[in-house]
Amino acid sequence: MLNKPAAHAGAVNLFLDLHAPLYASGEDGAEEWNFEDELLKNISEDTMRLYPVSTPGSSNSVVWHLWHSARVEDITMNMLAADSGQVLLVQHFAASLGTEFTHSGNGMTGPEVADFSEAVDIPALLAYRRAVAVRTREIIGGLAPEAFKSKVEPERIARVAKEGAVKDSEQWLLDYWAGKTIAGLILMPATRHNLVHLNKAGRIKQKVQK
Repeated sequence: MLNKPAAHAGAVNLFLDLHAPLYASGEDGAEEWNFEDELLKNISEDTMRLYPVSTPGSSNSVVWHLWHSARVEDITMNMLAADSGQVLLVQHFAASLGTEFTHSGNGMTGPEVADFSEAVDIPALLAYRRAVAVRTREIIGGLAPEAFKSKVEPERIARVAKEGAVKDSEQWLLDYWAGKTIAGLILMPATRHNLVHLNKAGRIKQKVQK
């Protein structure tokens, strides 16, 4: 659907329907079930910051999963799809998050993840995630039908590297994004990638608090 301009309206609406449950509703007792609401319900701060953890596919903390998935969406949707500034910088979250790390989170060492998990300001992190979600929905709703089939322009990839949004050691990630169309970025970072990391975070909560 994303690659068919005639199906543009339906594709955008389907994306919005799939994307909304991946981010907290911000409402107590919201009627619609929500993945992030479920994760955050009755979760303790200790559980969110715990690192390392032993769960399938990851040893990283809940806060790391929430941050990393939002960072990747912020970078790909704003810098690559929309050629605009990152929410992290435009809305000044880099200062409020309480951590020195501003890249995507890929390639972090164990001590770095430990430092991040201990230091990150959780309310600021959740606010950042909400801001990223709002901006993504604006971007997808505003793209022209033919834009979804376009490959990511090389100068946008170069800008990601220049701004340090991806660690120098993670060139593979830039190469991966460079091979994608805008539709491809929507399918992975903006939807499936979030779901994968929410699932990993949910496994941590289930194991620690069961």
